[in-house]
Amino acid sequence: MPVNHYECLILMDTSKAQGNLDAVKGQVRSTLEKHGAEVLVARNWDERKLAYPIGGQKKGLYYLTFFKADAQKIDPIQADLRLNENVLRFMTQRIPEKWLEEMSGVARDEHRLALQALRDEAPAGEGGPVEGLPIGEGLPPGEGGERGPRRGGRRPVEAGAEGKE
Repeated sequence: MPVNHYECLILMDTSKAQGNLDAVKGQVRSTLEKHGAEVLVARNWDERKLAYPIGGQKKGLYYLTFFKADAQKIDPIQADLRLNENVLRFMTQRIPEKWLEEMSGVARDEHRLALQALRDEAPAGEGGPVEGLPIGEGLPPGEGGERGPRRGGRRPVEAGAEGKE
């Protein structure tokens, strides 16, 4: 079978792994290596509050791994990750060859990852969708060109028109 490159983002339970985080990371690494995967990069990505509780947990640690494995081994790897009580969620994706260098470079370098996140979050221009134009400029009315609601906004009440029908 073909050997592909994969990215696996794992959400770990921080309350269970708090004292022995290195042991939990070792479990993940050993799970991958047990199935013949070659771990290229493995590191903490981010620890943050979750948008909604998962398994009663409100906080989690994201752990990012890049590995090379046989395509037939992915299902057994995922089955073992499901059985790990320290893993809340995980997502595994195959990396296309054309993105391999870029994605592994981002995973290796924390500074580069932070710059990528800043670039992704930065607004385009002065807050508008088009570089250099303020919000709504150059758009027809109803498409963001005016400063009010697009549709269905309240109509202004004319003086003396109250109560007349």
